[in-house]
Amino acid sequence: MLNALEVFTTVVVGVMVGVEFSVAFFVNPILAGLPGDNGLRGRTHGARLLGAVMPFWYIGSLALSAVWAAAGWQHHGAGLVVTAASLLILSVVMSILLLVPINNRVKTWTAEGLPADWKQQMNRWDRFHYIRVALIVAAFALLVAALA
Repeated sequence: MLNALEVFTTVVVGVMVGVEFSVAFFVNPILAGLPGDNGLRGRTHGARLLGAVMPFWYIGSLALSAVWAAAGWQHHGAGLVVTAASLLILSVVMSILLLVPINNRVKTWTAEGLPADWKQQMNRWDRFHYIRVALIVAAFALLVAALA
């Protein structure tokens, strides 16, 4: 049963990492290159869609990691899982304090009602997102290492 939890947790976190990595390094740069307000439209739609899904994914990943750490406390790799869970906690806190407030503003924007500093806000979100991606990539790597 523990093996199934370990694999399931690693897959859930790995897919989340893939989505967030894709947003950071492919989706947002593609959207930035679109003409007119099409990139902005894509980002506002993405803010609504991913903003609704990702909180559950992040909390779910954290919960699965915590259960794995507790259930496998006496097993090899428990320290790696605890460290991964700690990184996931940090990513959740970072999201709540830094990224979600920007995301909540972005999802309400229209081309006709943009704030004067909208590009700076997008750049700030991107910089924080790169840091968050690094945290969850590290957490995923630790979970994979704990499987070995």
